[in-house]
Amino acid sequence: MCNKSSIKRRKTIRINVGKIPIGDNAPISIQSMTNTKTIDINTTISQIKLLEKAGVDIVRISVPTMDAADAFKKIKKNVDTPLVADVHFDYRIALKVIENGADCLRINPGNIGNKLRIRQIVDCATYYNIPIRIGVNAGSLEKDIQKKYKKNTSEAIVESVIKNIDLLNKFNFTKIKVSAKASDVFLSVNSYRILSKKIEQPLHLGITEAGSVRIGSIKSAIGIGMLLSEGIGDTFRVSLAANPIEEVKVAINILKSLRIRSRGINFIACPTCSRQEFDVVGTVNELEKRLEDIVVPMDVSIIGCVVNGLGEAKNSTIGVVGIKTKSSFYIDGIRQKERFDNNNIIENLEKKIRYKIGSLK
Repeated sequence: MCNKSSIKRRKTIRINVGKIPIGDNAPISIQSMTNTKTIDINTTISQIKLLEKAGVDIVRISVPTMDAADAFKKIKKNVDTPLVADVHFDYRIALKVIENGADCLRINPGNIGNKLRIRQIVDCATYYNIPIRIGVNAGSLEKDIQKKYKKNTSEAIVESVIKNIDLLNKFNFTKIKVSAKASDVFLSVNSYRILSKKIEQPLHLGITEAGSVRIGSIKSAIGIGMLLSEGIGDTFRVSLAANPIEEVKVAINILKSLRIRSRGINFIACPTCSRQEFDVVGTVNELEKRLEDIVVPMDVSIIGCVVNGLGEAKNSTIGVVGIKTKSSFYIDGIRQKERFDNNNIIENLEKKIRYKIGSLK
């Protein structure tokens, strides 16, 4: 039940994004990004609070203008989650948002401008004691690297990352984390694998611009999952063209599946067939909605018949095995005398799960 992972993590240096430690065997953190207009302060705050409730560890906010930098200051005062400011092109915005309370700055040094401007950003980050994420994307590599490699390759991405790390190191700045994203799964994975052998900075994983909820979740689970299973990665974002709450849900399930972190209920459910004695699909979908507020880890098996149901129930915190009219009910692997009427299985299960959660607190 909720067995721990045996994955050996890549060793990195430790940084902190606000209250969240990153790297050096710290828990792998989940990041998402607001998709509101940053200058719409109340809407942005509301979305961050929903992300907090869903289980996010770090939130990134795009800061494209000075007005957005001013809004960032007000947003920061009204949320608990560490905030990463995402800035491109204008170094003055980067300076302003650091002064306004950013817990981390995300930049691509290649599009900020000359070394003097980057030096000013580094000096400001040093003064306020915050880290910088070097965010390299395959779609926005420096022109000299594009010219050298002609097309997007892992070698091009890695060269860009190392070039930018070296630049910040020349300014005696070491509080760095790195991302090396591409929309292609294998390009991303290979880039991170190469980097993991070349640098000691913590890695922020992601498959950028992954797509819709369905396609993006699949691509992210494959790419991020492969890397995490190899011990590569210290923080990550599932990038979806969807409500960012969905990003956090998918991220939590990736960590659950790899037994890296547990949060909330892990539903084990059969894909159903003609043997099912109750509506398994409807039961699982409804319970997921009803029990989203639960954060205590728990395995719940919902199996429609006795073929695999007994084995799964015996290895779950709570289990239901489909039997005609009334289904068997298990707690901690022990079959209970009580049975569930199949017509009221959702209500009965919710009641038992919430009661069990209460006893675990």
